[in-house]
Amino acid sequence: MITAFRDRRSTATALIGAALLGMISVSAEAQRGDLEKIIQRRVLPNGLEVIVVENHGVPLATVELDVRNGSFTQTPEYAGLAHMYEHMFFKANRAFPEPDDFIGRLGQIGAVFNGTTSEERVNYYMTVTADRVGEAVNLLSAALRTPLFRQDELERERVVVLGEYDRNESNPGFRLNRAVDERLWADAQSRKNTIGERDIIATTTPEKMREIQRRYYVPNNTALIVTGDVDPNEVFALAERHLGSWERAPDPFTSYPIPPIAPLEKDQAVIVEEPIGAVVVFMRWHGPSVGKDPNATYAADVFSDIVNQPGSGFHRRLIDSGLFQSAAINYYTLNHVGPITIIGQTTPQMLRRALAALDAEIARFSDPAYFATEEIESVKAQRIVSSAFGRERASSFAQTIGFWWSVASLEYYMGYVDNMASQTVKDLQSYADRYIVNKPRVTGILISPRDGRTLGLTEAQLLAPRAITP
Repeated sequence: MITAFRDRRSTATALIGAALLGMISVSAEAQRGDLEKIIQRRVLPNGLEVIVVENHGVPLATVELDVRNGSFTQTPEYAGLAHMYEHMFFKANRAFPEPDDFIGRLGQIGAVFNGTTSEERVNYYMTVTADRVGEAVNLLSAALRTPLFRQDELERERVVVLGEYDRNESNPGFRLNRAVDERLWADAQSRKNTIGERDIIATTTPEKMREIQRRYYVPNNTALIVTGDVDPNEVFALAERHLGSWERAPDPFTSYPIPPIAPLEKDQAVIVEEPIGAVVVFMRWHGPSVGKDPNATYAADVFSDIVNQPGSGFHRRLIDSGLFQSAAINYYTLNHVGPITIIGQTTPQMLRRALAALDAEIARFSDPAYFATEEIESVKAQRIVSSAFGRERASSFAQTIGFWWSVASLEYYMGYVDNMASQTVKDLQSYADRYIVNKPRVTGILISPRDGRTLGLTEAQLLAPRAITP
């Protein structure tokens, strides 16, 4: 057991832990200082936030727009349309009114471009040579401010989005994920459903696109992020020139407040049958909101990192024992309740034993003896290093900044390493107590119809896993 292991710790191990703690403190302070030096920001009078990271390593620059939009803004009749809007972004606009003109111009300047939609962020980005930054800002401004939403382009792009939906639906895990999320989020399901609903996508109208634009694509809900071989003052001037006249609008989330997600009142379970050989176990809880309980989000990251280490007690008891072929825990940082997920793969023969062992492991999470201090310091050091590496590539760094600006704040990101490095065993225990141990969860099982019949496992049994016997 972990406790017995701790009792045999040598003085040398304790000294190593103390040394790691000192190194982490210095590294965290250094990273905060580095970020404050390299990230420059300015807010235009219309509320647009401009963020610049200067990096002259290669003569390239990434220009990105981030909008606080995504599935979290979707009522049921708009499910999937934040993603649909993203697909329409690079289409015709007032400056390039004909189909494919805008894409053609991006090709002429050699831009590598794309967009993504997630729960609480939609972003659009292009990487260009450093001498094309002004053109990139101008082009993104045209797409952002004056989209046309041509019916012919909308119909063509609808086919593309439905194709993505079909590919997702063909994945055996899609039904499991959706079935679990329907129970986890209940009436808020549309606000977590990025891919959306087929019938909503199929009946999209230009008017719905314009309504999304009117509500959320406003300067005081948008950030322009430029990273790479640029001069910050020149970028600020470009932003003012191309986006400074964009008219400020009412705060979207005052005009259209996002309703709170109702807590999960009791355990729920679902069994999904698909023709697969293995069995997937999928558990989810309501986790912290980064806006309401930021300290728990740092604890969640450290907690997950430790549990997922190959030498952890979790790994030894569940995977090395042969009960699971793989198993991991994850927290997804969001403002409007991020989910905590445990996902594992096992065999039909091991399923009952694996479920009982997993439930016993979860019960240990709030035990102060579950983690050793040196485990905590080790994963903190790894987080610091990975955070530093993440800044090396300007294009990915722009997306990192954009995600945290959208979901939390730039201040959260700037202070992340410091706050993560301050987490203690007590913080991790408190996180597990508050959000996981004996808290309502949804348990999903993905299994083949034949194995399901052979095992005779029921959803009622999943609600009381300790009662499951081999």
